[in-house]
Amino acid sequence: MELFAIVVMNADEAYVRSLSGQIERGLQLLHIAESGVTAPFDLHETHAYIRIEVKMKEREISSIHKEIREGLASLLADHIIAEKELLMLRDLIVKEFKYEAIDDLEAIEGYCKQSMCAETVIEELPILNGSSARNRRKQMLTEQLVQSLEEAPRLSLDGFLKFRLQDYTEELREIAEYAIDEFMMDRQYQEFISLLQYFVYIQEAKIPVAHLIHKGGHEFVILNDQLELIDANEFDTTFKLEVLEKDINFEDMIVSTLITVSPANIYIHTRDPELTIIKTIRQIFEDRTTVCSYCRTCDIFLGEAKKQDQLSP
Repeated sequence: MELFAIVVMNADEAYVRSLSGQIERGLQLLHIAESGVTAPFDLHETHAYIRIEVKMKEREISSIHKEIREGLASLLADHIIAEKELLMLRDLIVKEFKYEAIDDLEAIEGYCKQSMCAETVIEELPILNGSSARNRRKQMLTEQLVQSLEEAPRLSLDGFLKFRLQDYTEELREIAEYAIDEFMMDRQYQEFISLLQYFVYIQEAKIPVAHLIHKGGHEFVILNDQLELIDANEFDTTFKLEVLEKDINFEDMIVSTLITVSPANIYIHTRDPELTIIKTIRQIFEDRTTVCSYCRTCDIFLGEAKKQDQLSP
């Protein structure tokens, strides 16, 4: 006997067969005794029809009807998140935010995936905070699917996605907006880095060597080849005044000093080469930089920290 039916428009056989199999296997895991749940499908020219059937007498069905409905809703929610969510996001990004270039779309989608899987708190987007974000979206979908299946046993999956998910779609819109903001900030950052790289490229070296000593955290010291403090005020500061007035969140002091004194070679002495500012300096100055984790200069300025590290359990 047919309990429910799912209608899918313009889908190929492989997709319908896969969805039918997912539904059947998932409902069979409910272990409803003697229900014999199956999910056969019929293919038509414009649509496919997946039937949820049980081998039970009509008077016995009421005892399992609710469990199967909720199980089916949960399975369809998983399917929507796995197979439809990113497609819906791309549709929003193209139609509402007018991004059509493939490279831009892929980059923005990357930020969407990153934010949707975030394990840490994102202050700008509370709806994504914590590892339960996916479960919460699934719960939202499941509740709406249960309601739709209560109203009618036949569900058009395409119609449901288009007309019954205003709250869910609004959440996806917020995710897209956040991803686009991140994409734009990254693009501005890369453009700024390119500007700095160009300036470094055309600028002649003013001193042979600079030693960037990273003492830990955000504490840095810049020394010359005689291991004396460099005074950036002794150099031309035109670039510093013109460029670093731009409204870009950037660790100005270290980078602007290095660009101002324009060393031919920069030796970076650090115990944390993966620090963002160090990566940025290496990106800007490219082959002028050498990262050192331990040398004579490190021993002089970072020796105590090294010894403490070695003594730590």
